[in-house]
Amino acid sequence: MPAVVELNVGGQLYTTSLPTLLKDSDSLLSAMFCGKQKIPRDSRGRFFIDRDGVLFRYILDYLRNSKLALPEEFMEKERLLVEAEYFKLKGMARALQRETENNKKNSGGKEKRSGGFISLGVRGTYAFGRDGVADVKFRKLQRILVCGNVALAREVFSDSLNETRDPDRDDMRYTNRFYLKHSYLEKAFDQLWERGFKLVTSSAGGAGYDQESEETKWNHFNDYVFFRE
Repeated sequence: MPAVVELNVGGQLYTTSLPTLLKDSDSLLSAMFCGKQKIPRDSRGRFFIDRDGVLFRYILDYLRNSKLALPEEFMEKERLLVEAEYFKLKGMARALQRETENNKKNSGGKEKRSGGFISLGVRGTYAFGRDGVADVKFRKLQRILVCGNVALAREVFSDSLNETRDPDRDDMRYTNRFYLKHSYLEKAFDQLWERGFKLVTSSAGGAGYDQESEETKWNHFNDYVFFRE
């Protein structure tokens, strides 16, 4: 094993030292990088681990510092606990469980949730047949964009969130480049409602009209703004 290790974790790239990966002798990472296992590599020769690439930064931080250190408004403790248990980091898992229990005690049994705005931007078109407007059949959504605080977006949409266009955003920052892996607008509304968000305003307009293409008359762009106290 090289002294400096390049990793591809779920599409996120990391560079760390071999002693960091071996620090917890009981962990899965120590077992993987002790030289006894064959680890898959990506097309550029980096070691590939098929896990949550964004949360892996906290796994590395724990190994480097031997303690749990999370941002004040970190909202993904449950998902990070899953990662800690997967990598068999028992100390980190215990620390996350204590923090989760303390948060629930301090908030009367409910884990504290931060408030703020999340906006959904939707570009799509209404498809129709040869008879024109009278035969409007279905709505095609090209992509649902997610704008707002990174931690809130991750809390609400979880595995539905695609961060590949803006992968370096930490929890305290904002983005307008996330989008959803699915194209079901009503599902996105359900996800926001389940997390306590309410629609406060919306707007709509045409988008990308091309005089030579009849169907572009039906292109539309909608923006929905949700808020949670």
